[in-house]
Amino acid sequence: MTVSTIDLYNILKSRIGEKEAKTLVEFVEIQVEKKIEEQMDDIASKEDIYLVKKDLVQVKSELEITIEKVRSDLIKWMFIFWVGQVSVTVGLILLVVK
Repeated sequence: MTVSTIDLYNILKSRIGEKEAKTLVEFVEIQVEKKIEEQMDDIASKEDIYLVKKDLVQVKSELEITIEKVRSDLIKWMFIFWVGQVSVTVGLILLVVK
């Protein structure tokens, strides 16, 4: 059930008097406006969403660069490990053959 400001005023005027009804209706309107303003601060605007998307794109590109660096370091260390393993294996084979 929705009650407009005029309806609320008329209902209150008949029960508590004109001056008190006007004061109470104004108080309710102010409180409603304050509550709406508080909620508006929590709502994201299109600009806020755009900024978040922009930040996400930047973070994504930085992560891709970091992943590529880690991948190249991993390949480098795998190659060094394989060379070491081959060297040890060849050395053991030559040691056993002699």
